[in-house]
Amino acid sequence: MLTVTRLFAPLPQNTWEDLINVKTFMMGVAYHLCEGVGRMPEAIRSFIAFDIESTSVLEKITEMQRKLTETGADLKFVEPKNIHITVRFLGNITLSMVDRIFEGMQKVQFVPFDIKIQGIGAFPDMRYPRVVWAGIREGANQLRSIFSQLEPYLRSLGFAPDPKGFSPHMTIARVKSWQNKATLVKFLVENANYEFGVVRAECLRLKRSDLTPKGPIYSTIREYCPKNSQ
Repeated sequence: MLTVTRLFAPLPQNTWEDLINVKTFMMGVAYHLCEGVGRMPEAIRSFIAFDIESTSVLEKITEMQRKLTETGADLKFVEPKNIHITVRFLGNITLSMVDRIFEGMQKVQFVPFDIKIQGIGAFPDMRYPRVVWAGIREGANQLRSIFSQLEPYLRSLGFAPDPKGFSPHMTIARVKSWQNKATLVKFLVENANYEFGVVRAECLRLKRSDLTPKGPIYSTIREYCPKNSQ
């Protein structure tokens, strides 16, 4: 039987050195696991879109948001700098998928085109408005073509089809509650043909969305800007 004294007896010097070496080795393994293969892949919330870069159109959107505020409806507005036309929401992807997705984007055939933004409405419908959108009157067919070209490639990468399908639009606000819903719906109907202007669709972008307490922050991961002719 070991005595208490024996248990706490000093260890030989070479034993301490061995323990220190083992500790150092294990710390190195842990470091490399964190830096390399053992690290959990970073999840990037992402989507493919065209940005709205026309100052005059963004000013019109800001004006419309101000008018929507006057309805007294309970709305959360999309910041003008974040306004875009989503072609395909991807959800969470890993860094290793970025180049593969971009490869598919570069296979899309389109030339720069104009998008006329006109009218406002709501998803899923006027009875249950959840999202307030600005409509696409011209350029919708080109957007559908781009979506249709991307979809088979994304499906081959394992992305599930979007259950909502594709309906070209631009989200400008989200409805938080039914407060003053009737007034909101009346306003939307009265402004069904409101004209925001025309934007030029030149660069298809893979965007990153970082969610923060103050709202999402969007940044461009990759962009594909085809020439004027194929």
